[in-house]
Order: sequence, then structure tokens, then C-alpha cells
Amino acid sequence: MKQSEYLRYDATALADLIRRGEVTSREVCEAAIERATRVNDPLNAICHPQFSEALAQPFPEQSPFAGVPLLLKDLAQEQAGHPCTYGSRGLRANVATRDSEFVLRAREGGLVFLGRTATPEFGLKAVTESTLWGPTRNPWNPDLTPGGSSGGSGAAVAAGIVPMAGANDGGGSIRIPAAYNGLFGLKPSRGRISAGPAVGEAWTGASTDHVVSRTVRDSAAMLDVLSGPGSGDPFVIPAPEAPYAELMQRAPGSLRIGVFTSSPYQTGVAPECVAAVEETARILENLGHHVDYARPEFDGMALARCYLGLYFGEVSALMDRARAQFGASDADFELDTRLIGMLGRTMPLPDYVRRRQQWNEFARALGAFFSGYDLYLCPTTGQLPARIGELDTPMHLKLAARVMLSLKAGALVHRSGQVDQMALESLARTPFTQLANLTGTPAMSVPMHWTASGLPVGVQLGAPHGGEVVLLQLAAQLEEANPWFGHYERLESAIGASGL
Repeated sequence: MKQSEYLRYDATALADLIRRGEVTSREVCEAAIERATRVNDPLNAICHPQFSEALAQPFPEQSPFAGVPLLLKDLAQEQAGHPCTYGSRGLRANVATRDSEFVLRAREGGLVFLGRTATPEFGLKAVTESTLWGPTRNPWNPDLTPGGSSGGSGAAVAAGIVPMAGANDGGGSIRIPAAYNGLFGLKPSRGRISAGPAVGEAWTGASTDHVVSRTVRDSAAMLDVLSGPGSGDPFVIPAPEAPYAELMQRAPGSLRIGVFTSSPYQTGVAPECVAAVEETARILENLGHHVDYARPEFDGMALARCYLGLYFGEVSALMDRARAQFGASDADFELDTRLIGMLGRTMPLPDYVRRRQQWNEFARALGAFFSGYDLYLCPTTGQLPARIGELDTPMHLKLAARVMLSLKAGALVHRSGQVDQMALESLARTPFTQLANLTGTPAMSVPMHWTASGLPVGVQLGAPHGGEVVLLQLAAQLEEANPWFGHYERLESAIGASGL
């Protein structure tokens, strides 16, 4: 299969060609490997290739994605016998002993694993620039970040290495890379996809697995492959009346959609991100939907604090695991990670519990909003992608962090009010995605806009818990009204001209 031909198809179409015998899985995988060999070195999207193994991997011939290549994210999507580093030097020795539910179901769905994609350390940032793997770059402009934490997956799919790739989202990590790379990215409802067997609810229920993809139908079909409870999961969401791949083809009816463009943290929003929402609102009105300016009413700063409290606890626990299981030392973790871990260990337990309980306030506020609206529409991100290295911690703050670590000043930092400033600084560029994580509701980024310089800009739509069907139906409508697949041909021309 020629590379130019491979790039024209999404995963659904490739699987159909394989099932009909028009091309073999090996030929498709060879095309994917050829593509990876050409573009991965400058982009640095794949951190652990397994090309030879992929060529020999068996698959169920009548499965939904029979023989189509997939990249896994190097965070949580464990594959037995392969490393899962979480982007950290402290977990370099972490070789999975069993498959995660994501990997089990993806394999049953016929997908062939081509390797793993880079992520920031512990998935903590909206850029993918770990000390372990180095910076991952955006195919639309290699000077820019592809976002995070599923940045390697976003870059790989946009660059055409694979038609979709594994991702997960604990604060926007599916939707942010989708927005920055011109892809479709759906974060499902809490509990829709099992986090098992090692975890009941990832990140206390804030995080979930899925994929980033070039087409809505690939994400819908992948949701069919992945969804459903695993043995021992804490709860079960009722399944849809039919497969998502079928339901997404039905019209959603006339929807009531509330639109907002201002940041919940009162931080700045780029004009291009506002323009993307306004353009999408006009398209939605032309499609017969009712669009009003309205937003959920909640305390944005409180949400930021609650989200950062989740960071503190999860990071300190994961660092302790790396130390206990793999003998990791402080030098094996990045400076920012060590600081967050210290704040986790010094945060009073009652404060952590109160912040976790406060998630309920955001869920009730969003529920009140959905009593009058079916969906919300807002920017996916508050800013366009940063330049590589732009968000590195400045030297004076690195010095301050080292002083705080040496003095073990975590309790003092909590009392000083500096945590609020940390929350704003860490979330200012991506203030719109965390609400869906803390409330467990589904949300998606749709590539609806391109800037004058050719950068993609995503918009976010969110639904009540369990509302994946209406999101996919609306996404399919938008994909038909404002097709984006053709933009990848322009990207391919740009990649060729740049010498990638």
C-alpha cells in the first residue's frame, strides 16, 4: 500500500479494505511504519516503537478494526511485557505484567499495536516536553507544542502515522491535543470505559481513556470497542440502545445550546479561540439548533483549587510508588513534579477531602445548566499552542522551588495563598476543560476553525453524564457541514515542503 493511499483513509475505511481482501493488514502496517520512519524523528511523537511485533500480531479477522495500526499512550494504557513510563525517569523500569482493559479491548477490536506515544511526566502538563523523552512537536508548525498530555498521540495522528491513537483525559488531555492538532477528541463520561484491572476510577474518577482521531466515525466505533464495565468496576452506566457507530448517523433533532467564551478563571482568551466558537455557533443555528449566550454558574477559582488538589494527591502517590517499586530517587523526577509531590504530602487530609467533596457543587451547577440547555459550547483552549520551551519554568522560579524543597516548606506554601497563583498559572492557557473532568460529564473538541496562518482551533461541546450519543450525532452534523478531513491534505503538502 502506497503511503499516499494510506493517508487518504480513516481507520474504519482501512478495516473495510482489509476485511474485503483489497489490502492486507501487513501492507497497512508497513505503510504506517514507513510514515513513522519519515516523520517521527523531527516530531518525536513515538517514544517506544514496536514495529516488528506489530507486523506479526494476530487479530480477529471480522473485528471492527481488523488489522488497523494503533499507537498507545505511554500513560496507563499498559501492555503486558512492554514499558509504561508515564513520561518519567522514575518509572523507566515499569514493565507491565498484564494488559489494561483498554489494551485488551483494543486487541479484541482488531487493532495492531505499533508502539507508544510520548507524554509529559505523569501527564501533568498541557505540553509534551518531558525530560525523559524531550519535546514533541506539532505537525502544523514544529516550533509549537502539540499540547498534552496526549501530545504524542495528537502529533502522530495529525501527521498521518496512524488514523487514531490512544489517549486519556484527566483535565483536558484528549481535548487539548485534539484542538491543537486539528483532530476530533471525545472525553467519555465517568465510568463509560473501564480503567481496570489495576484501577477502579483513574484520578479519583476525573480521568478516562479513549482516542484522538481524524473522523467522528472512528471515535464512535472505538467507543463501541472500549465501552462497558470491567469485572469489579465501581458502577455501571447503561449502554446505549444501539452501537454508537450506528446512532451517530441519526440526526440529533433541534438542540438548545448555551454558548460562552470567557474563561471561568477570568484569564485571557485568544481572539482566534473566540472566533472559532462564534463561527461554530452560526453553523449550529443554520443547522436548526437554538443557540443562546449562557454558561454554568460556578466558582471558577474554587474549581481551579479543587483540580490542583487532585494533582497534589495523585502526584505524591505516584512518586511514592516509583520509589517503593523501582527505587526511584528525587533526581529521577522533574523539579515541578517534585514540588507538586511535596505539596501533596503536606496538604492536610481534611483539606483534600473537602476539595473532593466540593466536586459535587460543580456537578450540581452543571446539572442546573442542563435543565435549560442540552449542550454547552465554548473554546477548547484559551490560547493557541505555545512555542516549544515557552512554558518552561523560569530560572528564578526554579531557584524558589529548590529552596522550598530544601526547606520542606510545603505547609508554608499552603498557608501562604501561593497555591491559588499556581492554579491560575498552570491552567490559564487551558481553562475550559477541567469542568467536565471534575463532574464526570462527556465533552468533545471538534476542529471547526483554522487561523490565517493555518493553525487548527478546536471548539468544545459538553453534555450531561451519559450524553455521548448526542455529542457524536452533533459532531457528525458539524463534520458534514464544515468538513475538516481535507485540511490534512494541506498539512501533508506543508510537511513535504518543510522536509519532515
